[in-house]
Amino acid sequence: MKIKVHVTLKNGVLDPQGKAIGNALAALGFVGVEEVRQGKFIELDIAESDPAKAQAQADEMCRKLLANTVIENYQIDLEG
Repeated sequence: MKIKVHVTLKNGVLDPQGKAIGNALAALGFVGVEEVRQGKFIELDIAESDPAKAQAQADEMCRKLLANTVIENYQIDLEG
């Protein structure tokens, strides 16, 4: 089963990399970009075929390694 994990900073957490991207876009002439937030995208392919078990494994992976839950949110998408 393929698992896609999107990790983003929680609202209110400073995002210096997002700010740098926003500044670079402005310097390149892209106007109207008001805010940029950057994150991570992680793709996993696991042997588990049960969606509930795959979801539970992915959630545990996120809590233990893939996301810093103090400052980051994560979203898990399963593909069959």
